[in-house]
Amino acid sequence: MKFSSEEILETVGMIAEDKLDIRTVTLGISLLDCSDPDPAACARKVRRKILVKAAKLSEKTRFVADEYGLPIINKRISLTPLSLVVPAADPAAFAEVARAVDEAGAELGVDFIGGYTAMIQKGETAIDRALIAAMPEVLSTTGRFCASVVLASTRAGINMDGCSAMSRVIKETAARTADRDGIGCAKLVLFANPVEDNPFMAGAFFGTGESESAILVGVSGPGAVRRALQKLGPEADLGQVAETIKKTAFKITRAGELVGRAMADQLGVSFGILDLSLAPTPAEGDSVGQILETMGLAMPGAPGSTAALMMLNDAVKKGGLFASSSVGGLSGAFIPVSEDASMIAAAEAGAITIEKLEAMTSVCSVGLDMIAVPGVTSEETLAAVIADEMAIGCANNKTTAVRIIPAPGKDVGDFVSFGGLLGKAPVMAVSGISTDVFVRRGGRIPAPLQALTN
Repeated sequence: MKFSSEEILETVGMIAEDKLDIRTVTLGISLLDCSDPDPAACARKVRRKILVKAAKLSEKTRFVADEYGLPIINKRISLTPLSLVVPAADPAAFAEVARAVDEAGAELGVDFIGGYTAMIQKGETAIDRALIAAMPEVLSTTGRFCASVVLASTRAGINMDGCSAMSRVIKETAARTADRDGIGCAKLVLFANPVEDNPFMAGAFFGTGESESAILVGVSGPGAVRRALQKLGPEADLGQVAETIKKTAFKITRAGELVGRAMADQLGVSFGILDLSLAPTPAEGDSVGQILETMGLAMPGAPGSTAALMMLNDAVKKGGLFASSSVGGLSGAFIPVSEDASMIAAAEAGAITIEKLEAMTSVCSVGLDMIAVPGVTSEETLAAVIADEMAIGCANNKTTAVRIIPAPGKDVGDFVSFGGLLGKAPVMAVSGISTDVFVRRGGRIPAPLQALTN
């Protein structure tokens, strides 16, 4: 892979001025050979494999970052969904293996590990129920292990019983971590149509169609896109805006590809994918919301926000696909409220509501992400909010997700604060109109017509 001197100088400028970084280098590890009916033996096998496969992850991440001068913010691991690894319908077994995973992560010095995962879009097994039953304990007592549950797909429809079950898990997890503003819920993502090669937390897991081990890279770069649009100026029409975003995404993707292939070579594993999602942080200038403002919106949530976000998401994908043959993961634009300074300000001002966010998620990556709601929000209302987002994913045949925090003891106008990349978020209003009868019907919302593609 060759780079011109002009590309190199441009990349150096984006690093220095625009906060360009590699948001995460995630090592995917298959645990399919670690299954054991004895929970203690399974935990030992899982721990040992993680420690062996990721032994040099931190060292090689530092080496590659220094070698190429590209900041790498997070070192992460994604694992085979634990529901496929622990063959015991016993919550205690899952808690034991989860502790082993978390301890291994601490020993290796990684930031997060994903894979405490169940896939119940069409129904639950006894093992799935055991994993979910242990989830509040796991999320409240481990520091690094993240959880995800697949509740819907275009092929299967929406598991409404699963939506209700997960709303109860969310409430219990929030209560168990009430002293930290319900942070346990920030490590739980609920999915429709998830991808198996996502490097971003909290929803990462390493799918069964993946290799033994692979490097998955997530780039960032909202600041670089915003700076490019500022240089373009307000006179440019929207076609020129889209072209500028596309060219900038190309450059960002090239930098990520370089790092991904170097990391794979250093660790002796395959290079899996490059996820070119624009992932914001609370830092000034590192914001997807500010890209929308630079396009001409007063703030995110204004009329036109959905159209602008669709254009941004599409242009990012087009630029990235031309720059790499290994684009995968989610790849688009994230709009988490707590992790984006502009989105935080818009939510605080009332420009962003849950309903407007829901509309915007139909045209971008993921979904209702890092949303804080009043702690008294009922389980039925949470289940209905989750189901609405699952419906967007099913009907549009795309990945959508929910990461929602019913903040214990907090109400609309209060803030929750998690620190670091998770940031802080204003508690947002949720409709008080009852959906209880609808949610309590349970069962499964059938797959949409779009599922019949064969």
